Amino acid sequence: MTHRDIFEEIVRLRAEGIPAALATIVGTRGSTPGRTSMRLLVLHDGTFVGTVGGGCLEAEVYDTALQVLQDEQPRSLQFRLTEQDSPDSGLMCGGEVTIFVEPITTPSLWIFGAGHVSKSLCQVAAMAGFRTTIADDRATFATKERFPEAHDTIAAPYADLVAKMPIRQNSYGIVVTRGHKEDGHVLEVLGRRFASGEKLRFLGMIGSTTKQALLWKHLRAQGIGDDFLATVRTPMGAYLGGKTHEEIAVSVVAELIAVRRLGQDLAGTWAGRKKEKGRREGVRDLPAKDA
Repeated sequence: MTHRDIFEEIVRLRAEGIPAALATIVGTRGSTPGRTSMRLLVLHDGTFVGTVGGGCLEAEVYDTALQVLQDEQPRSLQFRLTEQDSPDSGLMCGGEVTIFVEPITTPSLWIFGAGHVSKSLCQVAAMAGFRTTIADDRATFATKERFPEAHDTIAAPYADLVAKMPIRQNSYGIVVTRGHKEDGHVLEVLGRRFASGEKLRFLGMIGSTTKQALLWKHLRAQGIGDDFLATVRTPMGAYLGGKTHEEIAVSVVAELIAVRRLGQDLAGTWAGRKKEKGRREGVRDLPAKDA
């Protein structure tokens, strides 16, 4: 893939929400196989564009880029290319190279459901840097006019929508449809994709513990495994005591950021909450007209 322009490729990847890692030679001293500003772009599927000089140095940079793809943490690498310092490297250039490897990733968030909560979620998630797609089975709800911050809006049966969703290292999903039945359609297809090895980085669902119990029973009857159900965060978000759509959106996006930046969800924030009398646990279910 070395014939493709790296900068054009980066623009395309960011527009399509495809994760990649960029390695750039930022400094050299002495004789080296690569020069400053040479670049290697590694895509999520293992293909690459460009070079940082080839050989075992490039092989190590490539492996590091794959790690950066997974955790989105940049790394700086230094190589001494002498027989004395690296007797097994096979490189006899006698110089030093510093390479910076950074993520070129826009996290992709699919929100299933185009109701009021989704509107607030889309707004907050877009501000936090997520490339957001709104997916609903109602064409009158999933529109660009209703969700101007969304990268895309799609209307189709939920099973078809889930089947179309790209699942990569940077893929996040939230289920906030108008009812339990529709939630079940989404989770059932995601569960089958999970069983085939396609795993979201985060999957959350709005709802109470009662809703969860009933829905989990139905999904198990459809053959969906507990290993998948254990990955669904519900109630989702950080427990902040929020009640409004906007407050719920802030708490959910806070958890998305924690998963992205820290590699951990915020389930622990729910452990010490006070249970209000007569109020169901978790993020409240909303009536259909507010979905």
